[in-house]
Amino acid sequence: MSEAQSSAVGGTKSHRIYLLLKDAILSGRLPAGSKLPGENKLAEQHGVSRVTVRRAMEALQATGMVERKAGVGTVVLEQPLDATVMTASVSNLMPNMVKMSQASQVRLLEFAYVLPPEMIRERLGMGPSGKVQRSVRVRMVDDKPFSHLVTHVPEAIALHYNEMDLANTPLFVLLERSGVKVDHASQSISATLASHEVAEALDVAVGSPLISLTRVVFDEQGRGVEHLDALYRPDRYRFQIDLERNGDDDSRYWEPKVGGTPTGGKAE
Repeated sequence: MSEAQSSAVGGTKSHRIYLLLKDAILSGRLPAGSKLPGENKLAEQHGVSRVTVRRAMEALQATGMVERKAGVGTVVLEQPLDATVMTASVSNLMPNMVKMSQASQVRLLEFAYVLPPEMIRERLGMGPSGKVQRSVRVRMVDDKPFSHLVTHVPEAIALHYNEMDLANTPLFVLLERSGVKVDHASQSISATLASHEVAEALDVAVGSPLISLTRVVFDEQGRGVEHLDALYRPDRYRFQIDLERNGDDDSRYWEPKVGGTPTGGKAE
């Protein structure tokens, strides 16, 4: 049984409980050797039936996260190394992109020149007739997918590289080779649910929660050079924001730390 199939067992309610317990295990809140609450307790906590809880437990067991022992209960198992996740430092965008490319592999799904949607055209500051190179990629670590990436690059820049280049070289490297001087970027992070297409690419169930990131990269003249829509599996990827305290004693506040140590790579 694949992970996508097992997490879909029992429908929406059991899938939700499965994801909550899975996140608690992968985050360490439920460490290896700990015992999960009984079916009655979990059913009461989540307001569902014991049958729903049992289906979620069966899905966890099918993915090797727990073991149900007679007379003991359901125990969390030690997770293999490939259950670790990629960690990105938000305050170290460019250094982290370098480390990310070194620690992962890419599968190119689509490559074409198209007229961009109006929203993307406006964000890139392009004219109404300008074309972009649109690509769809899946980034993987240890042959397991963790991100689905859709990028739009203005045609004048993208003509400096081809489909094979993009399949084997990080996009930011190709931008630099094209003469682009990357200066700054604007990005937002939210959450969404996996569509059928994305679910298949990331090997998750349709409707699974995903981290959603949108980023627009600009050059030194303030021109948009890349628009990225990225979706990440939250069980295999996380964002880290380093904070520092600033201000006077009576008005101290937290703000993102600039220039900390990048944390691209596998997190323990």
